[in-house]
Amino acid sequence: MGTPATLHSRADTRATVIPMRRAESANVVHCPTSCQTCSLREICLPAGLGPHEVEQLNGIVHRKRALKRGDYLRRAGNPMQSLYAVRTGHLKSSVLHEDGREQVTGFHMMGELLGMDAIATGKHACDVIALEDSEICEIPFADFERLSRTLPVLQQHFHRVMSREITRDYGIMLLLGSMRAEERLATFLLNLSQRFAARGYSSTQFVLRMTREEIGSYLGLKLETVSRAFSRFQNDGLITVKNKSIEIKFPERLRALMGECASTRQ
Repeated sequence: MGTPATLHSRADTRATVIPMRRAESANVVHCPTSCQTCSLREICLPAGLGPHEVEQLNGIVHRKRALKRGDYLRRAGNPMQSLYAVRTGHLKSSVLHEDGREQVTGFHMMGELLGMDAIATGKHACDVIALEDSEICEIPFADFERLSRTLPVLQQHFHRVMSREITRDYGIMLLLGSMRAEERLATFLLNLSQRFAARGYSSTQFVLRMTREEIGSYLGLKLETVSRAFSRFQNDGLITVKNKSIEIKFPERLRALMGECASTRQ
């Protein structure tokens, strides 16, 4: 899933997407074979590590854990064994209420780290489910802890990653506590735009892999409210929607809409 404008997706969209990488076909899939050659290393754990340090990290990473759409990476209550880095594909995290309703708590994409929710208790707090066929790098946590003690830069970067998660939680509370429906959806779309841009993808065209009902669960909105907000944005020319394909026509107008909503609350 920082502020609403920088929110990931909490932990961090099925806002998940398969966008088109600039100057490439959307059908081309890049499968790096190691941390050294992974195109996501600058936004994943290896960020800031030197070649020798990356090689040491690479030695404890278990690669190519494949998930089919709908597969569980883990379930709530499972004991913590590993951290997980999303290599390809998209996933969602969710919890079940006592009455059986699902609450989506985050959408996760390439280069993001999962599993930190279990560090304090030793058990995972939510389910994590693949929104599409995905591939995960698994990092045994005991091995990671041992390595981080010998590589301070790795430990420092991991602390930054955890800090981002805390900041996202603050952003989610702000999003759900004070924003109107259109403002929540605008924030959600702009956040996706920023996340894809950081990965070298188009910031204005992507395919949503989540349902609108899941978007509503994540944003604290009813399905009908989400559908009306999408329709309003399209009627106002802010976005175009074709099936699950989204094109943001005027990002600056979406940002302005957020500002207008904020001013009406003052």
